[in-house]
Amino acid sequence: MNPQEKKGFFRGLIDKIAGSEPAEAPPLTLETPLLQSTPAETPKEEETQAKPSFFERLKSGLKKTKDGLVGRIDALVLGKKTIDADTLEELEEILITSDIGVKTTVELIRTLEGRLGRNELKDGEALRGALKEEILARLTAHHRPLDFGSGKPFVMLVIGVNGVGKTTTVGKLASRFSASGSKVLLAAADTFRAAAAEQLVAWGDRSGVDVIRHKEGADPSAVVFDACKAAVARGVDILIVDTAGRLHTKVNLMEEMKKIRRVIDREIPGAPHETLLVLDAATGQNATSQARLFKEAAGVTGLVLTKLDGTAKGGILVAVSHEFALPVRYIGVGESIEDLRDFDPQEFTDALFQA
Repeated sequence: MNPQEKKGFFRGLIDKIAGSEPAEAPPLTLETPLLQSTPAETPKEEETQAKPSFFERLKSGLKKTKDGLVGRIDALVLGKKTIDADTLEELEEILITSDIGVKTTVELIRTLEGRLGRNELKDGEALRGALKEEILARLTAHHRPLDFGSGKPFVMLVIGVNGVGKTTTVGKLASRFSASGSKVLLAAADTFRAAAAEQLVAWGDRSGVDVIRHKEGADPSAVVFDACKAAVARGVDILIVDTAGRLHTKVNLMEEMKKIRRVIDREIPGAPHETLLVLDAATGQNATSQARLFKEAAGVTGLVLTKLDGTAKGGILVAVSHEFALPVRYIGVGESIEDLRDFDPQEFTDALFQA
């Protein structure tokens, strides 16, 4: 036995004594890589970066309001061992200057004074918690979901002043309703603003939704009439009517709004089933006067608060909802379609008060 064979013999004997057989190596070929990579050991970067939840985006969108409202409240009350009348007076000033509104603020302070009188507010932390509870209670009192089964087609009339984001809101609503399986039709009844109908058509094209439109300057009521006829004939689930921006102080424009409502009701009895007032949260207390006059003139049944992500005046949401006993249906906290969300009172107050 030559030395090489002895070496192989003794190597095999040692392996058998150790209880293991040597693994048979595969034959090498020109295609066999010398080093094999293991992709599983190098996770993809995009898989490790989770997309932020809507709650996290909501907290981020409400940051300016949180800093201007809750941040000032925390600076006032946290660390206080006792609560007195002076503390509540300073709190009242913070609430009013944060666009919670005089009427709602006075009611909140009176409620907190009652709780203080019953020795329920032992310290600053308790006061903060009580204020959150009272704000949530007022938002929840008027909150109720939309009942889309109350009519077919379900007619949604969208109104508001110029520049609040009505047409964008209509487009986003059409997209989400269509994506959920509803058959949607849009009415471009804003015939005064240049390119308003084109903007709505672009939204319709994006979400596969038809738009009923007339030429610029046409009678808005005629557009609404045709849209109602088409919605019934096509078996549409939801008809959304976009209207011209109108100053709530202009009597002739408000009369035109009443005419639109009469046409809708004549063609689809009981409609509109929802009249959404779109408010720009950044306008602060001006939104209160808009809500008051639009509710009187146009029968507002729900609110949309847009641009909450760009303002410290988000407290106006609490003021208009409570003062006019109106539910907030949707809120906008960003530019994307996903950033127009159903309003959830609990989620909103948690986002404001959570550290």
